[in-house]
Amino acid sequence: MKRNGINRRDILRQFGIGAMTAAIAGNTFLAGCAAESIKQAATVNKPNGKRKLYERVTKPSRVALVKGNDRREIVYQSLKMIENEIVPSIGNKKILIKPNMVTTGNPLCATHPDAVRAVLDFLKPHYKKQIIIGESTAFRGTTFDGFKEYGYLPLEKEYDVKLIDLNQQPRHYGYVIAEGNRPQRIRFISTFFDPDVFIISVARMKTHDRVVVTLSLKNILLGCPVSDGENNDKFLMHTGRIAIDTILHFNMFHLAQQIYPDLSVIDGFEGMEGDGPIRGTPFDSRVALAGTDPLAADTLATKIMGFDPKRILYLSAMNEVGLGQGDIDKINVLGTPLDQCLYHFKPNHLMAELYNL
Repeated sequence: MKRNGINRRDILRQFGIGAMTAAIAGNTFLAGCAAESIKQAATVNKPNGKRKLYERVTKPSRVALVKGNDRREIVYQSLKMIENEIVPSIGNKKILIKPNMVTTGNPLCATHPDAVRAVLDFLKPHYKKQIIIGESTAFRGTTFDGFKEYGYLPLEKEYDVKLIDLNQQPRHYGYVIAEGNRPQRIRFISTFFDPDVFIISVARMKTHDRVVVTLSLKNILLGCPVSDGENNDKFLMHTGRIAIDTILHFNMFHLAQQIYPDLSVIDGFEGMEGDGPIRGTPFDSRVALAGTDPLAADTLATKIMGFDPKRILYLSAMNEVGLGQGDIDKINVLGTPLDQCLYHFKPNHLMAELYNL
């Protein structure tokens, strides 16, 4: 994504190491004093002077919100509302559509193929190159088992797309935080770090057993570690106790400074409440969201689900350091009025106890 003429991923890749150092330095979450020190870090040149990195976003962001009775149609309409933001930002980049298939054997935990069809319908008149649909499943079978079971295989004939298993793509090593604030070596899928790839996160609206909600950002950040049948490096993001400040928040915050979706699409037509992200039950909310500011989209979706975005630490930390607009009062909602889309998703029972929900 570009803001003020600067490519976000290029900048964050250069300076993300500072946040990692701050994270390891203490046991308290970065949203406090560590985040403040990061905000005062380096400066970068831009056409009208200089600005500090990690500066909280003050400009409002737009997120499209559509409620209706047809999943494919409401996702499509949400994208049309921000067409003038999406199309110029793609440029000559390759497009990767990343759905969310946590595991096989449960369609409710996976992105519905009609949500992806809506994205492809929207892109068709604007983009003439082949589009990649890539996933990196975590459990029970391969990514192509998921593509087959969840009805993705016909997409290759319906559109000019190629399905790929990201777990089998080139990878490189990096580090996350492990229990005791120790560095943990981890394998990452290199595709997510390529600045020439336009990443579209298409996620189902779901609850989560560690960080309360899983939406478009987490779809990318937890899709990035390799799970290849021999080892599941996604587990290495989750080490430590289950707590409000669980290590997963730290690791997603750190990783978001290096990889970040360019476009968020959140399918809440039939979401998951309760013991998500796998064992929850259906929630018929019939909404779809789209935005070029993924933090704003996830913040709004969290509000729609009935949770306070300020209490979700990975979201509040990203807002604190300017990875997007996380102030609900500074998110301009296009389409269906927000007050017609406010629900009360039942949280995962582990989070209900921790957060007193």
